[in-house]
Formats: sequence, structure tokens, C-alpha cells
Amino acid sequence: MSSEAESWSGVQVTASEVDGRDRAAADVDPEVLDDIAGDVSFDLEEINELLGELIEMRGDRKRRDAEIVGFRLGVSGEAPETLARIGARFDLSRDRVRQLHTRAVAQILREAQLSGHRAAEVFGARYPVGTRDQQLVRALLVETYATDTDLAANELAYLKLRLAGHAGEDAKRVAGYVMQRIMAWQKKTNRRLAKLHEPLATRELNSWLDQVEWPASAPGPAPLPIASARTVDGDDEGRGRFYLDKVGRDIGFDSGLEARLLRTVNASDLVETFQEQPSAVTYEIDGADRIYYPTIAARLADGRVILIDVEPLGHVGFHINRIKSAAGRAHAHANGWGWLVWTGSKVGIPDLLRRKVAAPAESRLRELVERGPVYWSALRQLRDEVELDVLDLIALVLRNEWRWDRAPFRLSGTHQS
Repeated sequence: MSSEAESWSGVQVTASEVDGRDRAAADVDPEVLDDIAGDVSFDLEEINELLGELIEMRGDRKRRDAEIVGFRLGVSGEAPETLARIGARFDLSRDRVRQLHTRAVAQILREAQLSGHRAAEVFGARYPVGTRDQQLVRALLVETYATDTDLAANELAYLKLRLAGHAGEDAKRVAGYVMQRIMAWQKKTNRRLAKLHEPLATRELNSWLDQVEWPASAPGPAPLPIASARTVDGDDEGRGRFYLDKVGRDIGFDSGLEARLLRTVNASDLVETFQEQPSAVTYEIDGADRIYYPTIAARLADGRVILIDVEPLGHVGFHINRIKSAAGRAHAHANGWGWLVWTGSKVGIPDLLRRKVAAPAESRLRELVERGPVYWSALRQLRDEVELDVLDLIALVLRNEWRWDRAPFRLSGTHQS
């Protein structure tokens, strides 16, 4: 893995465990809020890139299959969608979406095997056959937390392991353990809430406030909505739920990162109240109209309001997420609210914009982009020649306003989009 000590929702994982040396996991004190920056890496991005490539290969044969699997697994860099929401897109029932997804994944696995795709080598090295279940589960949980993909953790774990060469029953068993750990964590969340002290949550939130983009001028913030704008799948069985005393009701969440945000605003004395998924924000990408729901709007004790969206650190450079963020910012400012993209890390977008990148790496990448679209093979070759990590790439994308598409990877200048 990319860091010496990695964690997911209170479970620590060390590099030695992933490498196959058995070491007991210890619970992290629930007051400790972890940082996903150490879990963001080119190796993990390559895993996701290969998944996107295989799904796109399926799309060449049957476009709807690729779209259903893509929406479910979040391969474009967006968060995975519930079966109900995918069903609403295609006018299908949840069960029919599940059937189509299962069938499409089977076809993807078959096509990958028949084509001799290099995914087998890459996945096999990351999730080796013969590795103990416990080690695989911990590694997959780290990836789930760092990529905000809890909703599709079972499907992602199964697909990754099958591509690595694990037998179907073994992959199904380990993927089931991954989901058991996630569900067990969700049930423990209320106990953790009781132990999260106000000073710690307030210190955490204070560090985020420095990253808020406030409107240039506004007569005053619009009032908070009184209900969630998310209606199609608000009570989906795949989502976690916990009771938050600040609002006096159960709140649904899609992932460990969302839960961490909700715990923090609930415990901090800087926040008076909040509303989850307060708005349906429309945006346009490549001529198509889409809708998404920023995570929460929080009213501070001083009367200001912040619209906050969870976007994992490794995903903030993707074109789709930058389009969504621009629409969310415009919506927030139109209401007199501040706007914050929370990355699950102390590293925020302002830090990335200021990040120093080695001059040779920046110069070489800039030359590649100026010559035309850059694809994954060219990026891999560049990384073999110069010092460049994934946060450097994200920083350069944001600063230069390049377009980073995922599944499959394509990096282009604004004039090439």
C-alpha cells in the first residue's frame, strides 16, 4: 500500500499486513480523525483505471451494460450510485438493475480472460492468490474508505479479486467479509458519536473553515431547507444511518467519509444545525444535463451557512467532479452560502493549488499535454522517468485547468476538450 500505516473507519492496516506478514489490527481511538492522503497513490489509480478500461471494452459491445456497471462502481470518479437511482435513470426496477449488473460483470470477467488483458498481472500483484482472507479484507477496506466507495464495496471487492485470479467462491467470501466489516462499523457509530468531544470536532472544523469559498457579496444567507432534496433512494438499504442529536433525527450516509463529516459537524460547537443533501444541483457535462446532491448545508453559530460536499482527495481533479464543484459553488453563492469541498484530508484544494511540483516533472507533463491528449501508457512512461506522484498530477490539473477524464484515462488541455 502507499503508506506505512493506513486506516479505514477506525481499523488500522499496516504495509506489512498487505505484504503478507501477519500483524494484529488495533482499533484507533474514535477521537482520532484520520487522513486519507497517505492512501492516495498512482498504484490505486491504476487499479481504477484498468477497471474503467475493461468496462469501456464491454461498452463497445453493449453500451447499457457499461453504463450500469460504471454508475454502480463509480468508475468515472463520481461516487457509486444505489440500485434505485440507477433504476430511475433507465426506468428499471432495483432487482432488474442488480441482474443486469451481475450479468455484465460476468461478461467483463470473461472478456478480460479471453483477451489476455494486462489487468490480470496488475490485480494479481496487488491482491495475490494465496493471501490470507484477513489481509485482503483490510487492504480492500482501506481502498474503500480512501475512494468513498462503500455503497459498491461488495461488487468492487469481488471484481478486483476475480481479476486477480481468485476463484469465484473465494472472491465472494472475501467480498462478503468486507461488507460485514462495513455493516458492523455502521452499527457501532452511535457509540463513537458519544465519545467524540466538542473541542476535537471544533478544531477539525476550524481547519476546514480556512478553505471555504465565500460569496463576494450577499445580502444574507438563504435559510436552510427543512428536508433532503434526495428522494429516489434516501432510505436505500445500502446506506448507513445514525441518530444525531443536533438535528434530533436519524441521518443517512453513503460512506465512511460522509459519516466522518456528519460526526464532526454534529459535535462541533461552531455549528448550530445542518441539513443533509439540502439541494438538487443541476450541471451540464458534454451536452447532457445531470443532477447531484451536495452532502450537507451547515449553519454556523454566527449565522453564516456553508454548503459542504465530500469529494475524496484523489478524485478532486477529475473533470466530472470539477464540473459538479463549479455548479455547487454557483448554487451556494447564489444563496449567500459559502462553499467547501471536503477531501477527507488536511490537504484541501487550496493546498493543492499551492503545491510545489518538481520542475522537470511539470515541464515534461506540460509538453505532453500541449502536443495532444495524454493517455495512461504515456503517463506510466513519464513516471518511470521523472519524480511525479498522484497529488502532483492533481495539482497541475487544477492549476492549468486541464481536463482529466477517467475510465479510460485521458488528459487534455482546455483547447483540446
